[in-house]
Amino acid sequence: MPELPDVVIYVEALSERIVGHTLVRAKLRGPFLLRTVEPPIDALYGHTVERVERAGKRIAIGFEHGLWLVIHLMIAGRLHWNGKRQPVAAFEFDNGTLTLTEAGTQHRAQIHVLDAMPETAGLEVFDATRAEFAAALRSENHTLKRALTDPRLFSGIGNAYSDEILHLAQLSPVSMTLKLSDEEVARLYGATREVLAVWTERLRAESGGKFPEKVTAFREEMAAHGKYGQPCPRCGGKIQRIRYAANETNYCPTCQTRGKLLADRALSRLLREDWPRTPEQLENFVAKRRM
Repeated sequence: MPELPDVVIYVEALSERIVGHTLVRAKLRGPFLLRTVEPPIDALYGHTVERVERAGKRIAIGFEHGLWLVIHLMIAGRLHWNGKRQPVAAFEFDNGTLTLTEAGTQHRAQIHVLDAMPETAGLEVFDATRAEFAAALRSENHTLKRALTDPRLFSGIGNAYSDEILHLAQLSPVSMTLKLSDEEVARLYGATREVLAVWTERLRAESGGKFPEKVTAFREEMAAHGKYGQPCPRCGGKIQRIRYAANETNYCPTCQTRGKLLADRALSRLLREDWPRTPEQLENFVAKRRM
């Protein structure tokens, strides 16, 4: 799912291309993409884009008559400018066409037409003081992974960048928010801002003024996310993972969990007392399975 850095780059690219231009028409494929009825989408036709904003992980396009076109890409949605792929939606402006594609079979992308800019419940980390960040983090007792990715608590952070943030902060994804020390909260605050800022600049440089076409949650330069089995860039130990549903959390046992291997729910239920507790025990377990 595109997260804060990716959405910021989309917003910047769209601002350069459609602000001051008029939406001529829109074509939507499928009945479930548009999630609102009033105002109708044709109420946007013939009107000029005034601004483009980020609202959490959503892209909000504001028109001069007060209506907003809001796009939530969800997991597999991607935007293109004058693209030739088969889109699920196409927005024809007087200077080009914005298209939305969605990979896979589970189409979850959403489009809304609203009469006001959508609000975000979560804290904008770059606008927050350390005290405000700490208050949001400690407002509920959750694991760090869940807290960082909860849009009610923090705006724009998802599965990929939460892994990177926790790796940089050297904190366990399953640490409970109410048990963190002030020093750990301060470390997490700094790591959150640093990871999001560094990756926004990196993606901005990568796009080079062109419309972003390589938006992905898995990047070679990442330290932990998507790096299962690969060496940690800090200590050299192998990155491990916790799998759940369609997601996984990647972490370094040496740097983040004091050498402890976190239990994968499905496997730990299956193996019970045979579940390995350290990376070394895991290596031995895997080696025996291969014999």
